[in-house]
Amino acid sequence: MNKTFADKVIEFNKNLQFSGNLPEGFEAMNPYLDNPETMTVMEEFYHKYYNDFSPRKFLIGINPSRHGAGVTGVPFTDTKRLEAVCGITMESARTHEVSSVFMYDMITEYGGAEEFYKDVYINSPFPLAIVRKTKTGWMNANYYDDRTLFESVKDFMIDSLKKHISLGVDTSEVFVLGKKNSEFISALNKEAQLFEKMTVLEHPRYIQQYKTKEKQLYIDKYILTLKKQNSPE
Repeated sequence: MNKTFADKVIEFNKNLQFSGNLPEGFEAMNPYLDNPETMTVMEEFYHKYYNDFSPRKFLIGINPSRHGAGVTGVPFTDTKRLEAVCGITMESARTHEVSSVFMYDMITEYGGAEEFYKDVYINSPFPLAIVRKTKTGWMNANYYDDRTLFESVKDFMIDSLKKHISLGVDTSEVFVLGKKNSEFISALNKEAQLFEKMTVLEHPRYIQQYKTKEKQLYIDKYILTLKKQNSPE
């Protein structure tokens, strides 16, 4: 039986595990192991929006935040937007995540969740949440925050990107969120020859934190960039 895009993503998430060692003070969190409901809502989400055989454009984040995909299992989606926009309720958690606000404002203007997810698949080169120990507790961390951290996850990231590609994403052009992220993805791409062209978009968190006044410009930029291949030449 042919597997749909949804089946492949769910299988990827179910088999997700990082067995490498991270530098002291860093930990990887697997949302699917920490909360059984995460697996349930993630499956519901992909069956709802990806249950077909169509290829998608690939939008690459950094790594999940512990309040977004670190809880829901769905990139850039906190429990609020999962319920309000996607109609999927999560009983065991309530989260609000800054990047999710921008992403779903953009998705609404794109034409709605169904329209957007029909065209685009979002994930991260390191698909697990990374946290860093601080004096006040655990904080979100990015895979590139520390050179040793990057070196310890690099091979796993290349492997993950290859697996994402095998789901059925278009490799002629990839869309990368965040300038710093793009520098690292570019280096990985040189080494592993994954994508033909790379287009960089500002990261939703950066827009929400520093560029709220120009938010509409960024929403327009995202939509123009992602839809340009859809329009006839």
